[in-house]
Amino acid sequence: MRVGRRVALGGLAAAIAGGARAADWPDKPITWIVPTAPGSPLDAFGRPVGQHVAEKLGQPVVIDNRSGAGGTIGIAMAARAPADGNTMVIGATSITYLQTIYAQAGFDFTRDLAPVSALARIQIVLVVNPAVLDVSSLAQFIEAANKKPDSIDFGSPGIGTIPHLAIEMLQDRTGIRLHHVPYRNGAQMLQDVLAGQMAAMWATPAEAMMHAKGGKLRALAIPGRRREPLLPDVPTFDKAGLKDFRAAAWFALFAPKRTPEAILDRMHDTVQEALARDDVKKLWAEMGAKVELESRADFGRFVDQEIGRWNRIAKAANIQLE
Repeated sequence: MRVGRRVALGGLAAAIAGGARAADWPDKPITWIVPTAPGSPLDAFGRPVGQHVAEKLGQPVVIDNRSGAGGTIGIAMAARAPADGNTMVIGATSITYLQTIYAQAGFDFTRDLAPVSALARIQIVLVVNPAVLDVSSLAQFIEAANKKPDSIDFGSPGIGTIPHLAIEMLQDRTGIRLHHVPYRNGAQMLQDVLAGQMAAMWATPAEAMMHAKGGKLRALAIPGRRREPLLPDVPTFDKAGLKDFRAAAWFALFAPKRTPEAILDRMHDTVQEALARDDVKKLWAEMGAKVELESRADFGRFVDQEIGRWNRIAKAANIQLE
């Protein structure tokens, strides 16, 4: 009985201490680690939101760029940081599967990190150069790939990126075999597709719209829940016949796992206020992104789905990086 009472009192004391910390938070500058170099999409989405959070909470938000090893260095730093709300990390879709493709990632996502709030989402679109591959639908694309396995050159901005995993998922779901060509950056990949040196790629809606007008690209389908306003005539994968095929580049804020719930809730609500601002919406639109407004619980469920989806694909494709 005495042991049980000590455990109960210890738990109560910890809860009281956690509540006190949450009530006083923040009492010093907040650091948001960005695991990429300055100027990256994570940086671009983090800084405007961080400015609003700083104004609202009365403490500076310091953007700390810690690039390297595909983002694992910065993410591991955040995972090891004190769970007091003063250190968080901005991650992209890849944060959910980096531990699978990097043998020494330095963190376990489910064990070490807690979702706080989505920041932005950029949809991707399956496009082809019609001069290289004259198909007009997802079904025709799959048929062409089935007729000649490994004959369709499909570019990505690098091994282990979401466009790469989306290629692997497309092969996994349909049984087709594509010739994956990884690039060091998306700009060179786009130029090669436009020049006819590459047949297909995942483009942003803005890229697809811009180059479809001149006939250099043809958009086939969008792996999202709904159509894109910039491409109203392009069907979703669901409508095109491939159900529950989802892929997008999203960006979000995460905290060390044991951060008090009250702090996570307050940061979530403050970030959501920033995302609802007209100036932020305008800036996101200029970058081809959309604002994500949702509860922390809904975002957590979405992240859980992404963890399952992308880790399965990464393991099935045996993607390994150092």
